[in-house]
Amino acid sequence: MTPIIDIQQLKFAWSGASVSVLQIEQLQLNPSEHLFIQGPSGSGKSTLLNLLGGVLTGFSGEIKVAGQPLSKLSGRQRDRLRADSMGVLFQQFNLLPYLNLMDNVCLPCALSKQRRTAAIVRSGSVENEAKRLLERLQLPPEQYQNRSVAQLSIGQQQRVAAARALIGTPMLLIADEPTSALDCQTRDLFMQLLMEELQQGETTLLLVSHDEALAGYFSRKLRLEVQC
Repeated sequence: MTPIIDIQQLKFAWSGASVSVLQIEQLQLNPSEHLFIQGPSGSGKSTLLNLLGGVLTGFSGEIKVAGQPLSKLSGRQRDRLRADSMGVLFQQFNLLPYLNLMDNVCLPCALSKQRRTAAIVRSGSVENEAKRLLERLQLPPEQYQNRSVAQLSIGQQQRVAAARALIGTPMLLIADEPTSALDCQTRDLFMQLLMEELQQGETTLLLVSHDEALAGYFSRKLRLEVQC
């Protein structure tokens, strides 16, 4: 079985810095595995997510995503790997204000034939799959689709971003504080629905959060520390 994430002897330091901001000797995540990452500010959590997403380069060691060594891929190849194989749930959501609710969710399928095909196989069309995900996340499109995403509450925007990350059944979902804008009850419902969707799609999850309550949803945990 090829790991979805395979990290060996990873070190990353910002230019001019004498100390690495991130060091991981070994980390492997197989298909369908879920990893909870926590640690204090400055421990490299967001740096790790950006390295896995191919946004940051200049690391030493090896990072493979879906069997592909990131250090050997061009910028265009990293973009393609991210579009086809990764759902990314940003802490700041990164929704596009000039697109409506449905178009924001469907965007990954416009950028990736692979994810578009997966959405069609699952629900008959990309639009049907977007509606299914939004309804699962308690945002029925018939109620919200005429609103600009800027008119939604922060918690609603977070759930739209989750539907966008999940559509097209990516191999890997990377999530940065995905429940930070949700109250406890909504957070727990969100996590239950998220885990069900990931299980059905056999998607690997790597989630970063300061919320200790989320640890109970994970069989694997990793704590990062500030490097001295």
